[in-house]
Amino acid sequence: MKDLHIANRTFAWGARTYIMGILNVTPDSFSGDGLISETDTIYRALAQADRFAKAGVDILDVGGESTRPGAEPVSAVQEQDRVIPVIQALASEVNIPVSIDTYKAEVAAAALDAGAHLVNDVWALRADPDLATLVAERGAPVILMHNRSNPANADLREHLGGRYIGVEYENLIEDIKRELMESVAIAKEGGVPDEHIILDPGIGFGKTVEQNLELVNRCGEVRELGYSLLVGPSRKSFIGYTLDLPPDQRVEGTAAAVAIAIARGADIVRVHDVEVIARVVKMTDAIVRRGA
Repeated sequence: MKDLHIANRTFAWGARTYIMGILNVTPDSFSGDGLISETDTIYRALAQADRFAKAGVDILDVGGESTRPGAEPVSAVQEQDRVIPVIQALASEVNIPVSIDTYKAEVAAAALDAGAHLVNDVWALRADPDLATLVAERGAPVILMHNRSNPANADLREHLGGRYIGVEYENLIEDIKRELMESVAIAKEGGVPDEHIILDPGIGFGKTVEQNLELVNRCGEVRELGYSLLVGPSRKSFIGYTLDLPPDQRVEGTAAAVAIAIARGADIVRVHDVEVIARVVKMTDAIVRRGA
């Protein structure tokens, strides 16, 4: 795979694991870390970005719509109102590539105008037919995430939050690979070059606890498709239901999942607890990437 150049950074796949830090500009994030405030959203976002930068984060992922099971969708206008001021502030204050977490072309365009560098689409170009062409025209890398989320399969519990139940796959990994490659085809038809495509197997999105556990262990099979691989297990419900812990007590479970994902070939890990996970990444890389 070719190296990827984003803003002022080069991502040399296989040399080390890169860290994407999550900035949730929402009031209803499943993880409880939403940065929305009536008076100081931008200050809080910049402070969190500064902490992440000191810990060694490589990408800041800004999202304005919660993707937790059962979450209510928001309009493109409301989403822009949340994320654009934050992205503008990050672009001027923090020297780190910024990703916009959206599936809407309108939001992505405004975010790229505001200073974002890549697009993280949780629906892998299937929700908005204009997004593939937009990222191609802008020369922006795009993350394509596998997603079979359906509100009908969402099960909500007060202590542990949402999870998906009763989701059926004929063959979990092969189905994920096939559907991701369908999204890759959409991207390429829109003009996106291979080196600008990153795949995400979609841990937590339309998958049961057992399916998520299997996916973490076998995520390297997705990387065999020939694209760089992003894995996002951070604080997800499969950890909570496995350990019987709420989102704010899942850092150890996240660390275990991150270490396994790296051992299986993950190139990027998307996490909330950057300071802790950066140490996990460094240690895991020292074990599995010797000589890389």
